[in-house]
Amino acid sequence: MKTNLSSQITLNRVSPRYYRPENAFEKSVLTRFEKIPTDIYESVEEGAKHVANEIAQVIREKQKAGRFCVLALTGGTSPRNVYSELIRLHKEENLSFRNVIVFNLYEYYPLSPDAINSNFNALKEMLLDHVDIDKQNIFTPDGTIAKDTIFEYCRLYEQRIESFGGIDIVLLGIGRVGNIAFNEPGSRLNSATRLILLDNASRDEAAKTFGSIESTPVSSITMGVSTILAAKKVLLMAWGEDKAGMIKECVEGAVIDTIPASYLQTHNNAQVAIDLSAAANLTRIHRPWLVTACEWNDKLIRSAIAWLCSLTGKPILKLTNKDYNENGLSELLALYGSAYNVNIKIFNDLQHTITGWPGGKPNADDTYRPERAKPYPKRIIVFSPHPDDDVISMGGTIRRLVEQKHEVHVAYQTSGNIAVGDEEVVRFLHFINGFNQLFINSEDKVITEKYAEIRDVLQDKKDGDIDTRDILTIKGLIRRGEARTACTYNNIPLNRCHFLDLPFYETGKIQKDPISEADVLIVQKLLQEVKPHQIFVAGDLADPHGTHRVCTDAVFAAIDLEKEAGAKWLKECRIWMYRGAWAEWEIENIEMVVPISPEELRAKRNSILKHQSQMESAPFMGNDERLFWQRSEDRNHGTAALYDSLGLASYEAMEAFVEYMPL
Repeated sequence: MKTNLSSQITLNRVSPRYYRPENAFEKSVLTRFEKIPTDIYESVEEGAKHVANEIAQVIREKQKAGRFCVLALTGGTSPRNVYSELIRLHKEENLSFRNVIVFNLYEYYPLSPDAINSNFNALKEMLLDHVDIDKQNIFTPDGTIAKDTIFEYCRLYEQRIESFGGIDIVLLGIGRVGNIAFNEPGSRLNSATRLILLDNASRDEAAKTFGSIESTPVSSITMGVSTILAAKKVLLMAWGEDKAGMIKECVEGAVIDTIPASYLQTHNNAQVAIDLSAAANLTRIHRPWLVTACEWNDKLIRSAIAWLCSLTGKPILKLTNKDYNENGLSELLALYGSAYNVNIKIFNDLQHTITGWPGGKPNADDTYRPERAKPYPKRIIVFSPHPDDDVISMGGTIRRLVEQKHEVHVAYQTSGNIAVGDEEVVRFLHFINGFNQLFINSEDKVITEKYAEIRDVLQDKKDGDIDTRDILTIKGLIRRGEARTACTYNNIPLNRCHFLDLPFYETGKIQKDPISEADVLIVQKLLQEVKPHQIFVAGDLADPHGTHRVCTDAVFAAIDLEKEAGAKWLKECRIWMYRGAWAEWEIENIEMVVPISPEELRAKRNSILKHQSQMESAPFMGNDERLFWQRSEDRNHGTAALYDSLGLASYEAMEAFVEYMPL
């Protein structure tokens, strides 16, 4: 069962020669803007395996020499796959950690003595508890020490590192503000291990571990920049498109204290390992014509023209030969003969992506339309990772599909229960209790006893406590009710509203289980029942909590199983990927875009507002202070403005889609 197909989505638009150069000369040409050696891998798994093998090689070399191997390791999500591979090497290929010394890069401060959300605990859970390392060889900052002892404590931590001969390898992730470990923006090049106040964005990121921003520590004891740069080798990993912006700043930007990761440019043995998604903004991937002769295809040409329009401030049809020649795109003139020929081709390509008939227009010539005219009406499944992603991401398109008489099903893949605040539970408990007193005269002991039990649990609940199963069930019911209300508002019958409750999500914690066969089979069963002509699925892999990616993988894996089984319905089905509140498709990849009128945009907003628990008080809103309806509208306005700036039709808003071709 293939459960990582989402990691291959980006391969459709990147030529391997840009990230796998044939020789040293070609690599030097491609990487001329990169100031740190950077290796790009097709998937997270491939990249993590290479990083793990590099660490394992040093461990084994040190073992042969009878010496310690000193590692400085990070927590977070970035190293998880690396640690999994190191554990596999330990269990299956006899990699021993008996000679390994581990220093934890940072720890949150202050922590209570019984804190379970420490970075050190995460490190133990991901790696240290699964290998044969001597517990006496593990060192970590202590988040529970008294404030007046911190300075001396940090000095001794540095001294202990030096006593082992310094660090052999530092394994780093990169934070959303460009931090390495918790060296936040403004950290100095000569900074040592110290107590540091966390940036707001870093605290928001850490809130995923602690459950809420209120329970997240305000500080961290972190290994300093100078300590990290004193290591013999520095390995920095980054996976996913949400890291693409910071990777570009780190690798291609100036050395500056506002991006502490850029200090790695000063190290003589630093290396960056990233997947294609994290590499998306590097020049050789994003603008390859600036560094090499290109393998031109329709998407790359479209990207180049959109970039040229932005650079010159001109719409497509006003670009001239001079514009192309002066901005490194003379190759296109050689291929097409003139600016006019390129312009008209790309203009027509983009024009053909616009459609008011996302399910196909019946009895119409569909030669240049994104979707087929037949069959009509179509059976359609919209897969929604959480109970509001459908309306946030494609609420306008859903209404259009319903109005055009298609049979629209919405499949909510997870309960979304952990994203409901406790105050919402209290509000509904008050309602249930009041209803009970008014209409049942308090005779139902089950209701009154359960009400009292849950009320007491919530009153005694401490920051970081995991909800009981009863509370999670109530939170799930709240989100189900909101989803049903939104479906009813969009005229979708409730028998076409499906709640899949995929098991991977139901941990009660922010950290979810890996995707399993059980998740995939639930999705497959729905596909077999509906036999859709169209599937809409989340392609928004920048979701900072990872749920979207797992949900997408579950759908792709189920489709893959149906393909292997020779399902006839799949031959008539097209799969479209939408994006949600976190990002939008790049102009070169958009294959269908649906215009939304001002009235339709208002209706879409109303659909989103039906999800009342996800307004201002919702947990896990991320670093973006805008509410979900605001993010969605801004994104839809932005897509319309982009089409307008390129000289195409001017609309109020647009929702964009990319077709997924089953591998």
